[in-house]
Amino acid sequence: MLEMVIRGRVWKFGDNVNTDNIIPGRYKFKTQNLNELVQYVLIDLNPEFAKKVKKGDIIVAGRNFGYGSSREHAPRLLKLAGVGAVVAKSFARIFFRNAINIGLPVIIAPEVYDKTDEGDIMEVNLEKGIIKNLSKNLTFKFKPYPREIMKIVLEGGVIEYYRKHGVFPWEESTK
Repeated sequence: MLEMVIRGRVWKFGDNVNTDNIIPGRYKFKTQNLNELVQYVLIDLNPEFAKKVKKGDIIVAGRNFGYGSSREHAPRLLKLAGVGAVVAKSFARIFFRNAINIGLPVIIAPEVYDKTDEGDIMEVNLEKGIIKNLSKNLTFKFKPYPREIMKIVLEGGVIEYYRKHGVFPWEESTK
């Protein structure tokens, strides 16, 4: 189960990071074993990322993060690598939904990018909709998830939620 507050070091990427940047095709078609693939996450944009990312670290990115393939490999591998959340100016729609489905918090907060540097320490409060750049003593607000989405994210994804509760969050009110 995910915590309401995520705290970690910032990894910064620019605009238009696509799913092939997140996991290059030359690797993802060699194996379907995610534990083998995780070593190649973001390798073309930052060769040290997969080796140095720590559990809870936060990606801060520009516009259109995650465009490209509709497969869930990209958000799954980010989560498996230890990424606690992705904060971006905007997301590709299908990446955003896939990330929610697998329990990776994705937050639209356009003002964060220009006021954050790689290596800053950041804290994201999912419930309150507050991002704190602890290194620079800055606070940003974002719109928290609706209740049903928050439940999915906190349980680690829609499948994990279903396994634990036997229903999907949007079905609970009809029981």
